[in-house]
Amino acid sequence: MLRGFRRPSGSPLARVASCAPGALVLGLVLSAPPRAEAGAITGVCPDGSMYVVQDASAIPCKDSKRVAPHQLPPMRPDYLPRPYTWMVYEEAQNPNNPYNALDSARQVRALREGAALPGGPAGGGAPPGGGAVAAPPAVSSAPAPVGALHPQAPAAGPRDLGLTDGELRDLFFIVELAQERAPAVFVKEKANGSQTMRLSLGYSRAFEQRLQESWARSGAPVSNRVLLFTLVALQADTFQPNFTLTQGHLAAQIDAADPRQMALLQGRFGALQRDEVALGYLVLPEGMDLARPVDVYWDDRRLAATFE
Repeated sequence: MLRGFRRPSGSPLARVASCAPGALVLGLVLSAPPRAEAGAITGVCPDGSMYVVQDASAIPCKDSKRVAPHQLPPMRPDYLPRPYTWMVYEEAQNPNNPYNALDSARQVRALREGAALPGGPAGGGAPPGGGAVAAPPAVSSAPAPVGALHPQAPAAGPRDLGLTDGELRDLFFIVELAQERAPAVFVKEKANGSQTMRLSLGYSRAFEQRLQESWARSGAPVSNRVLLFTLVALQADTFQPNFTLTQGHLAAQIDAADPRQMALLQGRFGALQRDEVALGYLVLPEGMDLARPVDVYWDDRRLAATFE
């Protein structure tokens, strides 16, 4: 120590000098400035570019979508052999997906032990299958129908088919996802070009099987192919169920009063207010093949699509 220099006993330097070596190290660590949050921030910009940054202030664009690294889509999803969103959906409902296999294994064990399965009687229930949230439940897991279908029935509604609210939402979702693989959308417009209604068609094997099984239970089995449709009212307008289906030499005008040709599962025909929705099905004439193009007419509008 230099002569003539006296360190004040109350100074911070004096307090540090009087500490033990271990306490000195601990004090330096506690007084260090906080470090930035560990882990990178990932996301996608509106122009399709992706970013990986350490701090939110470094995000290179506005209105970006921040997602976990494992949820980032492929760099060029349009180069994939099938649409990326459809691949995600199919993998989620794939019964061979190990995630879904856990539910299937539980069902098999419960059936073997005679236990009651959720949504079914003791000793019975759904066969092994997917357990994905987005996919409709297995067809055979449906509860018994409230009323049997027959040609004179007024409709084949959700209760007739044992459909729950969640299953109806799944059917809406499936029709929208089907547009990724087989676009089939009608848009109704006014004279000024503003859109009033959007009607989409799609195919669900699970729903087709459920409807066919319901008909079989009524004593009059029908094996015709079935399409689902959803309608969204973008403005107040009138929904007229005027459908005609053609394929090659086959043609049929759909009778909306016959549930073996068409019916609503949710919603209504006629005047609709904005944001009202409808969900229903169309039964193709015998001999029509969903693996070949089908011409669908709705009023004076036409589209052609291959649904399967």
